[in-house]
Amino acid sequence: MKQRYALRVNGDTRETEAEPHESLLDVLRENLRLTGSKKGCNEAECGSCTVLLDGRPVVSCLVLVPDAVDRQIVTIEALAEDGAPHPVQRQMVEQGGVQCGYCTPGMIMSAYALLQENPDPTDEEIRFAISGNICRCTGYGKIVKAVRAAAEEIGNEGT
Repeated sequence: MKQRYALRVNGDTRETEAEPHESLLDVLRENLRLTGSKKGCNEAECGSCTVLLDGRPVVSCLVLVPDAVDRQIVTIEALAEDGAPHPVQRQMVEQGGVQCGYCTPGMIMSAYALLQENPDPTDEEIRFAISGNICRCTGYGKIVKAVRAAAEEIGNEGT
């Protein structure tokens, strides 16, 4: 039986109806039309559905809607400011960290969460932070380079 839920998504409260067993990913994509998070494996293996829940990266395919109530949800759609891509988004493109693009939203959200916590990560810390995201196209080298470049860009903005 469907129930009403108020979800705090990207700074706004959004009301929706869903079954209690529905995943946050399905509700974000189908009900709220936030399609940036991708549905890959639907088993928490690929990371393409990664969003931030209270500032921490989670695979939204395993989070049930009731478990997301009264929590802050941030999706890839929230990162751009005034139409300008976030440095992580921009550097993923500029450094060639994007190929087919299917893993990209989850990869970006994991990298963004890392940079919020650690603005100057080592390559090893970057690799660990994105280790829950599978990319079958890039080999990860350019993704790590992109995250490092984004960290430098963000650091230079503050000076």
